[in-house]
Amino acid sequence: MMSTTGRSASLLQWQGLKVKHELRSFYVKKAMVSENDPLLRRQIAGIVEECGFDEILETDNGRRAVELAGRQEILLVVMDADNPAMDGITAAERIGRVRPVPIVLLTSSVASETLERARLAGIMNCVAKPICPDQLRIAIDLAIHQFVELAGLRDEVTRLKETLETRKLVERAKGVLMKKGMDEPAAFRRLQKLAMDKRRSLREIAEAVLLMEE
Repeated sequence: MMSTTGRSASLLQWQGLKVKHELRSFYVKKAMVSENDPLLRRQIAGIVEECGFDEILETDNGRRAVELAGRQEILLVVMDADNPAMDGITAAERIGRVRPVPIVLLTSSVASETLERARLAGIMNCVAKPICPDQLRIAIDLAIHQFVELAGLRDEVTRLKETLETRKLVERAKGVLMKKGMDEPAAFRRLQKLAMDKRRSLREIAEAVLLMEE
């Protein structure tokens, strides 16, 4: 089972997706639990809170869950499949249209038709009833990780790191050329021309310049 530190790290990764457009989500991490049974709903809310969320919104039916998702900056939804007014899978699908979030489905049925409907609705993970707290925590962790991967955060972070590293290499390569009498703009144009002429990336040219200097 992932530790509390691991769960917090997963949550912070997912926050990175939301903070671009919804800065307040970074400070108040909201989740929603939609379950008809009030005692079970409170138990689930407690488990979700342990996963690192600051505020847990609660509702007892699917229709109300869709309404809340449209008005609140929610980062995670835990939804009962057998919700009244609107079943959990239908509600999850509608929530996904309004505000894409990782959704965990609680279900008494493990029939293949139910699981297929859940998959098509964009649900990230399912937990069978009766609820085991550890299984729910793991399901939440996996749902957040999967959502992060599908949303491309890891790719984005990798690209940003590569961009920063390329910039550092180019600055060092410019410094080498400037020692030979070029000013900074001329040194950069020289690197650009070499990249175009040799059909290489600016990073590759910068690395070659630095290698020759060693």
